[in-house]
This record gives sequence, structure tokens and C-alpha cells, in this order.
Amino acid sequence: MNAIEVSQLGFSYGRRKALDCVSFAVAERRMFGLLGPNGGGKTTLFRILATLLPPQRGTARVAGHDVASESRRVRREIGVVFQSNCLDPQLSVRENLVHQGRLYGITGSRLAERIGECLRLFELEERAGDRLSTLSGGLRRRLELARGLLHEPRVLLLDEPTTGLDPGVRHEFWTHLRRLQQALSMTVLFTTHLLEEAERCDLLGILDGGRLVAEGTPDALKAEIGGDVLIVEAADPAGLGERIFERLHVEPVIANGHLRLEHGEGHRLVTRLLESFPGEIQSVKIGKPTLEDVFVARTGHGLRETPDLPQ
Repeated sequence: MNAIEVSQLGFSYGRRKALDCVSFAVAERRMFGLLGPNGGGKTTLFRILATLLPPQRGTARVAGHDVASESRRVRREIGVVFQSNCLDPQLSVRENLVHQGRLYGITGSRLAERIGECLRLFELEERAGDRLSTLSGGLRRRLELARGLLHEPRVLLLDEPTTGLDPGVRHEFWTHLRRLQQALSMTVLFTTHLLEEAERCDLLGILDGGRLVAEGTPDALKAEIGGDVLIVEAADPAGLGERIFERLHVEPVIANGHLRLEHGEGHRLVTRLLESFPGEIQSVKIGKPTLEDVFVARTGHGLRETPDLPQ
């Protein structure tokens, strides 16, 4: 059974299409990642699934309920962790959880039981009485997760959940989340623009310009490219790219100011490049395909580049 089903979803801000006929499904108890640049449509899709925006075209269902016509039922089934902090800095850890529980109609002994379980689950028992302002970024993110899971949702939605965290805290966050997802048999959907986070999901969708340009497991998507990927730095990447195509019949793509070339025998191509264009190449890196290479292959530009959008 699918926990999330999106069909031909569309949404526009004026003339700009934020989502353009997006369709995908997420099976129960899976972790689904949405990778894309800023402006690619991730947050708009997230807001629709969280019932904060009504879809203009197409449909979306979460936990079996339509996000437009059954928004209240959807909200009962989801936990949400936003990109920005939604906790009250003047309240303690426990008080933040009490407030969240009451919003969902949980009171009395049941609320106390759930708070105790969440504090233990997220290793926050010793900090339960501490005010939020005294917590580190990593502990605040743990509390955000505890808050999102307090009412025992079937689906957890996270929008760029590690924004502003240093690499060590980000690693801790994802390790903790994966352990919880497996222990609670929970479905998770998260958005990210970070490649290392996209590698952690069971299934990945790549959004660019409002379109879902690729979908599959991270390993399967990388396997589609095959061979080796070369990253070439040059003073004139556009001019060099044209000459490489004319002389070697390999078509480079310019991404993030560098030339990217795909080839089945990368080590042989390195030799040919250096022999054919002496003095023009500043450096060459060779490696196996990454998700960045998948993104470039599907979109024609780098993940950190934002193509011009109509106003």
C-alpha cells in the first residue's frame, strides 16, 4: 500500500510553474527523498502535502486521504518538521511537547505517557526542564522530531531539516532519524539540496524547474550513467568544450563552471585530452558517477546552478 500518492500535480505563482505535472508514489515504511536546487519546486510540493497549499491541478493523497478535500484527516496522520524552527524559545523542552500534544487533543495521563516516551526516544530526559534557548542546534532538531512524532503519525514530512546544522550534527540527525524510521515502521518524505543526504533515502526523486526529472534508488540512478565521469577545469570551458566535441566526438556539459564528460574508459580519455589540448586544461578529475552527475545528465546544469525562470 502507498502512504503517499501524487498524480499530475501542478501549481503556479503567476506565470512561473512551481510544479508541472509531478507524479510519484511512496510505499509505506519507506524513506523518500526529494532532491533539487532552490526554486526547483520542493517546498511548494512539501506545503501541498502538509495541507498548507491547495493543489491547483492534479491530486495528492497522504495516508489514503485527499489533501484538498480531506485536509483535516491528513493532518491527523502526518508529523511535520519545517525548515525553520517552530518551537517556542521561552518554553522548556517538556512544555513545548505539552503544547504540541494539546493542539492534537492529547491530555491527561496519555499526554504524560507520550511525552515520557518521546523524551526517552530522543534522549532528552535530562534536558526536559531546560528552556529551549539553552539547547544546541542538534538538540533542538531532536526536539523538533519529538514534537512531530508526539501524536504518532503514520507519515513524517521534513523540509530541509538540517538547514543551519554543522556536518557532525547533520550526521547525528540522519543516523537518529533512520533508526527511528525503522523502529517505528514509519514513512518519511524529506526535501534536500544536499547530495550526501539524498544518498540516505530508499527512493529518490529529483525535482528541477517544477518537474520530476528522475526517480529511483540512488544506486540505480547512478548506474544508469555507467562508466566514468571526468571533471575538467579550463580557462575557457565553453570554447574547449566545442573543440573536444569536434576532435574527440565526446560531448561535454558545462556545470558549475567546469566541463563534465561521461565515458566508458575514462582513463584513456584523460590521456587523449591532455595530448590533444596541451596547456588548455588546468586539471582533470576522474571518478564513478555521483548523484550530481545524475542531476547534470537529466537537467543539463549543475545542482547549485539555478536556471532562469519566467516571471
